[in-house]
Formats: sequence, structure tokens, C-alpha cells
Amino acid sequence: MTIAVETEAPTRLEGKHSAMVVCFFLGFGSLVSWNSMLTIGDYYYQLFPKYHPSRVLTLVYQPFALGTMAILAYNESKINTRKRNIFGYTLFFASTLLVLVLDFATSGKGGIGPFIGLCVLSACFGVADAHVQGGMLGDLSFMCPEFIQSFLGGLAASGALASGLRLLTKVSFEKTHNGLRKGATLFLAISTFFEFLCILLYAIVFAKLPIVKYYRSKAASEGSKTVSSDLAAGGIQTNSNQGLEDDAKQLERLSNKQLFFQNIDYAIGLFLIYVLTLSIFPGFLYENTGTHGLGSWYAPVLIAMYNVWDLISRYILLIESLKLESRKGLMIAILSRFLFIPAFYFCAKYGDKGWMILLTSLLGVSNGYLTVCVLTVAPKGYKGPEQNALANLLVLCVLCGLFAGVALDWLWLIGKEGF
Repeated sequence: MTIAVETEAPTRLEGKHSAMVVCFFLGFGSLVSWNSMLTIGDYYYQLFPKYHPSRVLTLVYQPFALGTMAILAYNESKINTRKRNIFGYTLFFASTLLVLVLDFATSGKGGIGPFIGLCVLSACFGVADAHVQGGMLGDLSFMCPEFIQSFLGGLAASGALASGLRLLTKVSFEKTHNGLRKGATLFLAISTFFEFLCILLYAIVFAKLPIVKYYRSKAASEGSKTVSSDLAAGGIQTNSNQGLEDDAKQLERLSNKQLFFQNIDYAIGLFLIYVLTLSIFPGFLYENTGTHGLGSWYAPVLIAMYNVWDLISRYILLIESLKLESRKGLMIAILSRFLFIPAFYFCAKYGDKGWMILLTSLLGVSNGYLTVCVLTVAPKGYKGPEQNALANLLVLCVLCGLFAGVALDWLWLIGKEGF
């Protein structure tokens, strides 16, 4: 597939910084709604005190994200990436808007009906997440590593901003009538706006950036069929006579099974990162950390510290000397994180709030840093279609880890009487 203009060297770097900014916002939009739901957990605990909303909503979210991602990863080479990502962001937008509508329709009242409605919308967030994270990371994996880093930075920034706004709204509305509800409404309105912005950025802006067109043209020349609609949106028409040639190139690529076993350490590593993180965050931080001088501020402060340090750590790799690319080194670092389990247990039982804040910050630092290390190193050395497939497989492993972590989080609840 020959597209001479898009593969010229001077054109290649044109629009790189613009693309990084767009990737940041696309990453931000892929988790801002869900992070808002988690961050306003204290509002949902007020409405549904008997239903463990933070844990239950997460437990509902994960199976739908995992099941959808498994189907998409299996069929990734046949799926139109543009339609996949636009559908995902549109579903995020619609679901976030409906959370707002549900709250207004019930006048902020609790009960089993509104909680079931919230669970249904949580499942929709899971489906949207699988479409967007797998689709975007697959798309970005054959571009610059900086694009992946910016996207992952946006993911973390959504949590940091949500936490910052949560603390701000808590100060502003805590002593007013329906203060928690007003703060939650503001959160969801902001999230709805950003989801709509992401639809526009991906559908209109991203596809037309020269550097993005260059990398997608390169991937198409290596046999990728998933980028054809995005190339057309960028003004590049592919030659229909190249179909047989592309089929031959597609057959030359490694299978998903081969890619998985060649990168099994990365896959297991990502699984373990998120098993550990989600077994502690956010459910344990909301329900098992005891009572301290911070009172109702304690859980929001812990969530904020995790999110802020998760964001900061994702930019550590900008310092070349701090990059960790050794496969053995990454696995040692990942396994060492399991020391957090006894550390959090004993800190919650015997420690002070200062130690808990420190531990939560370290959890965020290690989560963000190791995630970026693995996802930027793993795709190196493969062709475009293989990089796309590998990224989808790795996102599937992340979601498996998230689901397992959420399930294990219930063990903290079972053992709560010991605190």
C-alpha cells in the first residue's frame, strides 16, 4: 500500500506534540467517568449504606469489561478500530449522562431500585472501557511510545483531577444542604462534558494529524486492516486492489497465541500489578482503614494521594536513566509489591494515618510506573498488526487482574471484624 506523501521523513514528526496532547485527553476521557463514580463513593455510601457500593459497583463493572475485552481481543484483526473507539466514547458519554438523569429522577434518594439502575450503568461503563482501552492502546502501540505514555498519563490524570475536585467540593458543600449530592452532580456534569469532547477529538482531530496518518499508513503497509477507516477519515484512500497483498501479509504475522507466549512475562506482570492494586484500592481504603482524626476526610484523602502519585509516576520515564526495561527487573519489582498486603493489614490495625497515607502513595507510584514500563516496552520489535494484537492481549490481562483484584478485595470485607 503506497502512500508516498504520508511516509516522507519531514512529515513524520509533524504534529507530534499535538498528538500527545490529544492522546492525553483521550486517556483522560477513557476513565474520567468511572473515576468520578469511585471518587464520589462517600455520596453513594450515604445513599446505599447497606450495599457496599464501592465494592459492588466495581464488581459489576469488571466482568462486563473483561468479557467484552476477551471477545474484542480474539477478533481484533477484523474489527474497525475507528468504529470501536467512537462507540466506546459514545457509550461512556451516554452512560455518564444517564447516571445524572437517574440521580435527578430519584431526587437523590436511595433504595434498591436506584441501586440496580446504577449497577446497570456500571456494566455499561465496563463495556465502554473494553472498547476504548483496548482499541486506543492497540492503535497507539504502533506509533510513538510517547503516545502510549500520554494516554496512560491521561488515565491517571482523570483520577487525580476527580480526587482534587472531590476535596474542593467537600470544602465548598460539606456544610450545605445536600452537599454531597451537589458535589456528585458537579463531578458527573464535568465527566459528561469530557466524554463528549473525546468523541470530537477522536472522530475529527486525531485522524487528521500528519504523524498519526504516517504511522497508520505504515501499519497498513504491513498488512493491518483495522486502520482503513481512520486513514479514510484522514483523507487517505487505500487501494482496494491491495486486498490480496494485505491478506498475505496478515498471514505472515505471528498468531495471538505466539504473541502471548513470547510475552507471557509481561502478561503475568500486568495481571499481578492490578490484582494487587484492586485488592486494596478503592474498597479497602473506604471500609477497612479504621477511624482517625481526619474523620470523613480520611478516605477521600487516601484516594487522592493514590491518584496523584499514580499520575506523577507515569511521567518518571521521561527521565531516561529511570527507565526499567529489563524483563527480569520488571518481574522482581512487580512481585515485590505483594509486600503491600501485610503492610496495609498491620498499618490499618496498628498504624497511624501518616503511615497509611505513605503506603497508599507508594501503591500509586508503583502501579503507574510499572504499568507504563510494561506497555511501552512490550510492543517493541513487532510489525504494526502484531503490536495492535499484543496491546489488546495485554489490556485483557490488565482487566483479568482488575477482576481478580476486585474479587480478592472482598476478603478484606470478610475479615473486617478483626480490625
